[in-house]
Amino acid sequence: MRPAPTAHALEGLGLPPAAAEDLSSRVQETLKRHTRRTDPAEQVRLWTEFRGLLLGDPRWRWNFEVHREVHGVAYDGRDPEDGPAPDWVPGPPELRDSNLARLIAERRLSSYEELHRWSVEQPEEYWGIALRKLGIVLRKEPSRVLGPASTPERPAWLPGASMNIAESCFRGDSHRVAILSATESSTDLRKTTLGELHRLANRVANGLDDARVARGARVALYMPMTPESVAIYLGAILSGRVVVGIADTSAPEEFAKRAGIAGVDIAFTIDAHVRGGKEHRVYDKVVAADGPRAIVLPAPDGTTRISRPRDTAWDEFLPDGTEHEVVAGNPGDPTNILFSSGTTKDPKAIPWTHLTPIKAAADGYFHQDVHPADVLAWPTSFGWMMGPWLTYASLVNGAAMALYTGDPARREFGEFVSKAGVTILGVVPKLVRSWKAGRTMEGLDWSRVRLFSSTAEPSSPEEMLYLMFLAGYKPVIEYCGGTEIGGAYLTDTIVQPSVPSTFTTPALGIDVAILDEGVPSERGEVFLRPPSIGLSTSLLNYDHSKEYFAGVPRGPRGEVLRRHGDRLERLPGGRYRHLGRVDDVINIGGVKTSAEEIRSVIAHDLVYDAKPAAVDVDRSGRHVLVIYAVPRDPRQLGSTELRDRLRADFQKAIRDRLNPLLAHVEDVVIVPELPQAGPGKTRTMKELERDYLAYRAARKVQDSR
Repeated sequence: MRPAPTAHALEGLGLPPAAAEDLSSRVQETLKRHTRRTDPAEQVRLWTEFRGLLLGDPRWRWNFEVHREVHGVAYDGRDPEDGPAPDWVPGPPELRDSNLARLIAERRLSSYEELHRWSVEQPEEYWGIALRKLGIVLRKEPSRVLGPASTPERPAWLPGASMNIAESCFRGDSHRVAILSATESSTDLRKTTLGELHRLANRVANGLDDARVARGARVALYMPMTPESVAIYLGAILSGRVVVGIADTSAPEEFAKRAGIAGVDIAFTIDAHVRGGKEHRVYDKVVAADGPRAIVLPAPDGTTRISRPRDTAWDEFLPDGTEHEVVAGNPGDPTNILFSSGTTKDPKAIPWTHLTPIKAAADGYFHQDVHPADVLAWPTSFGWMMGPWLTYASLVNGAAMALYTGDPARREFGEFVSKAGVTILGVVPKLVRSWKAGRTMEGLDWSRVRLFSSTAEPSSPEEMLYLMFLAGYKPVIEYCGGTEIGGAYLTDTIVQPSVPSTFTTPALGIDVAILDEGVPSERGEVFLRPPSIGLSTSLLNYDHSKEYFAGVPRGPRGEVLRRHGDRLERLPGGRYRHLGRVDDVINIGGVKTSAEEIRSVIAHDLVYDAKPAAVDVDRSGRHVLVIYAVPRDPRQLGSTELRDRLRADFQKAIRDRLNPLLAHVEDVVIVPELPQAGPGKTRTMKELERDYLAYRAARKVQDSR
């Protein structure tokens, strides 16, 4: 078994001699009390004791390399059949007071597994209870939860009901704080009460009426997530319009494409905002795109530059009236149009209905364990599904959201998290990698954070362990889903141990099947078992049935399945590991693996992040392996020496830790940032292949000069 690290080894990790000697001695003494070190339960107890030791002394509290070394000692010799090592286990509060624990007790069940099975076998009962727990406001009650004529492809949820989902965001005490916000330009904490938010949303609704924007018209949101954008979002929906979310980072042509697909009538945007110390002029992009008439919110200095006669300043648009009658509709009426990343074709335009937010709010309630006392932060915008998700998961559950306009990679964001008292912090792995590389958030008081949640791309165990380390080893809820789901199909829970970079369960109300060439398998493509509230039933610009159901094999029991496009592996102990997208499969000489599996073995001290791609360089049908790499030192971007070293080191890592047949790396492309398809998402394999072929051609031209 691995012994305690020596004082010399700990000095090599950055501890002063006296601290290194002291910690080495304490670890040795702790090991003497744990003699059955290969027992999985004993390993958890050992790590729990080590955690207390590591967190309790400022001499090594913020040295992650030391923590990682001691963590390795705790779990050394773990049998693969025991499953991945948990870094957090629920205690009595989670097993007694969490929303999930209470539901398990109410159902008189003995485990989460039983609860999940009930939720998918009795969907009407589960979703009926979820509606009541969430307090969803219905103007007219449905005849039942799921109509009898429903099919997996065309479910009839809440038949006969009349509702407006935005109304469910405004229940409760109007004086409670609904939003805490700050910006890079003004770090002072701003508090917006629920009543203030409601009144502003009603003013937006009245302004849309005055501007003669028809009911059902498409209203674009093209700006950061601020208290004003939340009010615009909810005001448009309350008054019967449909919000079109477009990320404010999108280029003018991307804004024009999405506005055209959705048929946008009017756009809300901002003159400019500051991110990463730079001014970003958003309204100028609307003008450059020849976009629809715009309502322009002011820049941080309070100025608004209007350059087209048809556009209006925010203050001129807003009327004084703070009351507006709610426009109710059918549960399946659209309320929001969101877009997939669209790296290989036009992005899918995915309508959210009044039903979709019920999924988001239910996931927040059960899987992120949101309570009214919570404050949720998740760097995002209304251009991505996590913007609407955050709004409903917070406000429907009576909690507050914390919104920061600026660069979340900077320490100022971490200070905002502390100042706002954030209790649930959402991240993308790319952001955590940035924090870890720069040690950006170390030393901050994140003691009020009680859990993290991670989405957008597969994470690595080390970066998620680091995330837990920042807040004193709080659990990470890994959360995997999509815009067309309204939340997750795969997740963690607060009543099960947290194992970084793995998932414990399908989400409540939804189930999955893993198939390899149509046959049930422990490793392969994942398919969803419909119906479930939240799953899309239409697309604006593609055939929904063709995209999600055509050519899909039947499930093990002959059931209809729905395509999703991810690959999963079921691990010993029942957990799941995400293997990336189906279109991220790498086939080199007939040996198939996923980009994520290669990425997991090529971590390098000189590299901040890396992404492999399979490229057919000569159009022969034979693919070679290319790796994009982001150096930790930006001065090495043009270094051929670094490229050659990484190529050799990557080949050795793949040969030794994965498969020798994959261990020929054709090229390493050193880039300042991985090519992006969205926040925290790299491009698909086909897109990366096109990028590389263009790069290779340009390099040949340059070399010939």
